[in-house]
Amino acid sequence: MTSPADIPGAYVRDVIALCARWHVPAAALTRGLPITAAALDAPTTRVPIAVCAEVVARAHRLTREPALALYAGWQMRLSSHGYLGFAAMTAPTVRAAIDLAVRYAATRTTAVGLVLEEAGADAALVIEERAPLGALREFAVLSLAAGLWQLGRALTGKPLVGTAECAFAAPPFVAQVPFAAGMMRFDRPAHRLRFARAILDLPITSADPVALELARGQCERELAAIVDAGLPARVRAAVTARLERGPGLPAIAKELRLSTRTLKRKLADRGTTFSAIVDDVRRQRALLLLDDRALSIGEIAARLGYTELANFTRAFRRWTGTTPAAHRRG
Repeated sequence: MTSPADIPGAYVRDVIALCARWHVPAAALTRGLPITAAALDAPTTRVPIAVCAEVVARAHRLTREPALALYAGWQMRLSSHGYLGFAAMTAPTVRAAIDLAVRYAATRTTAVGLVLEEAGADAALVIEERAPLGALREFAVLSLAAGLWQLGRALTGKPLVGTAECAFAAPPFVAQVPFAAGMMRFDRPAHRLRFARAILDLPITSADPVALELARGQCERELAAIVDAGLPARVRAAVTARLERGPGLPAIAKELRLSTRTLKRKLADRGTTFSAIVDDVRRQRALLLLDDRALSIGEIAARLGYTELANFTRAFRRWTGTTPAAHRRG
């Protein structure tokens, strides 16, 4: 079975540093908790989700700043993401940097994952909740969404245009923040950043192929140290590649050099199933394809591997509570 999800101490350290702008001392945020400000500087420090949520709750209470998550995102630095941040910084393009983030996200936390979806001229970077975030959910998603935009601008040296969608209701403070009110959408089917696919080909100004290989090697070693943590992501990538042909379990297991029984067991140990992964791949791809008005709903169903339109409609209603046609009209 998986261990409880946690996050790197560097992320908590950044929240504490942010609160200093409101003259909130570190001790007020950590008092009585099983962490210290000094320990958070160590690269190996991990903090349980519940402890992170308590730090954030104190931060909100003491700063009296409801939009703290957005400030945390705007100050996000690549260095806080360890070797993964270094690898992204040295990648040649935005696509390459995102591919690294998708593959190695588990080296930072198993609570949140990233998935890149592409369709036509559009792309979406999906933020997946892979463990219960509890009271930390709103803060984690908002800060990550804002932070990813910030990092994209830092890597490319260009302003990036798009929208950020969240699956929860809009917090009251959003209407008072012009940046958030202009680009963020709420009560959507998934957390995701939507943007033009052409952005994926933008070059990164700090690209360095030699440094990239060094960073990638370290990320691989860190991923290997997390038993089977990357398996759901590998299954998802294989399913995505075979989606239109029909992503059958035996074919995917063979591709991953596993028996179907072993694959099922390992996915169960990670708290998921093969059918759940296929379902989510189809859901995310459907949401993106429905934005392309040039495609009929029947064509979209076929691209998702459905032989009958009615089956797609039933599945979509189960995912979102509405039909594909109603979602497109909305």
